[in-house]
Amino acid sequence: MNKTELIDAMAADAGISKAAAKKALESFLGNVGGALKGGGRVSLVGFGSWSVSQRSARDGRNPRTGETIKIAAKKVVKFKAGAELSGAVN
Repeated sequence: MNKTELIDAMAADAGISKAAAKKALESFLGNVGGALKGGGRVSLVGFGSWSVSQRSARDGRNPRTGETIKIAAKKVVKFKAGAELSGAVN
């Protein structure tokens, strides 16, 4: 499912226009991104939680040349599925 299909599904389920569903989805994504950027955590009970984790610097290998390269440290977003989401998939 891509963003357009999600907007269509949200509009149909909620009985709202596609424009309103798009605005709601963009607001959700913006607020989640803002909370994570500020170092916070976003939790939706039953669905899952997003958090930011620090990945340390490490050595890697260029697959083309086999040469060792340095990979810089960076922050990454992690998602952990909640019990209801995990149960729905299995």
